Amino acid sequence: MEEFNHSRVSEFVLLGLTDSPELQIFFFVIFSVFYLITMLGNCLILLTVLSTPHLHSPMYFLLSNLSLIDICLSSFATPKMIMDFFAKHKTISFEGCISQIFFLHLFTGTEIVLLISMSFDRYIAICKPLHYSTIMNQRVCVGLVVTSWTVGFLHTTSQLAFTLYLPFCGPNVVDSFFCDLPLVIQLACIDIYVLGIFMISTSGVIALVSFLLLLTSYIIVLVTIKDRSFTGTSKAFSTCTAHFIVVLMFFGPCIFIYVWPFTNFLMDKVLSVFYTIFTPFLNPLIYTLRNQEVKIAVKKKLTNQSLNLGKTSPNYPVQ
Repeated sequence: MEEFNHSRVSEFVLLGLTDSPELQIFFFVIFSVFYLITMLGNCLILLTVLSTPHLHSPMYFLLSNLSLIDICLSSFATPKMIMDFFAKHKTISFEGCISQIFFLHLFTGTEIVLLISMSFDRYIAICKPLHYSTIMNQRVCVGLVVTSWTVGFLHTTSQLAFTLYLPFCGPNVVDSFFCDLPLVIQLACIDIYVLGIFMISTSGVIALVSFLLLLTSYIIVLVTIKDRSFTGTSKAFSTCTAHFIVVLMFFGPCIFIYVWPFTNFLMDKVLSVFYTIFTPFLNPLIYTLRNQEVKIAVKKKLTNQSLNLGKTSPNYPVQ
């Protein structure tokens, strides 16, 4: 073991998405724009919910936390990927690689539980509307968010507890634009195939079970909406549809990558881009374009900011 520790690799080489110079320039422009819009969109939703009193409800409280997680999820690897498009040698330190694995599983684990919490909120609002204010009080909402982060932290520490004690003495080439568990543990100097399959597939099974649970809850909600004729049916249906789109975009790639680990498909890279870049990018667009209250609040906030910037004097006389 001492020999392994002595010869442990100090850095990993990231192959990135492509080695074509033309495609690297194209991806640099595209992903830079996506990342900028992702940060601005999620920050705008977060600030809008926090600064708009009538949006201080359980659903929007959970939505603002989803935006916070998406900001974190899109930032753990994307900025380095963008900078690496112009790097001749794409490397990351051993500690940096472990940090990426830690934050990836922290944020994805947290988002899984938060999406379940959001579906629970919609279930109570539609199926038990008379008890909604009693069940989904402030204490419960804060508890759901704290639970989300706690589960995410426990999940990622359980993954790293397994990874940190593996001997890495070479090779050190990771066929992706960031470090992920299925790719990194294949580089260990011992045979960990069976144990690795078990550890990684656990993440896939968790994602699959969570997705089936969410799918069941949304089916119940949609059936309830169909059977009842009450005010706001179209709004409830639209909200649930938007939530399910987010769930499908997030869970689909996670299930595919982690249920069948140790595969070298090009599709794995595409799906990694999808749930680390595209999903955080699309979340604010889905919620602002399909949710009338958020859309009105965002427009009002942007209009007020424009008016404030257009003033030539800090004070105007009251008419």
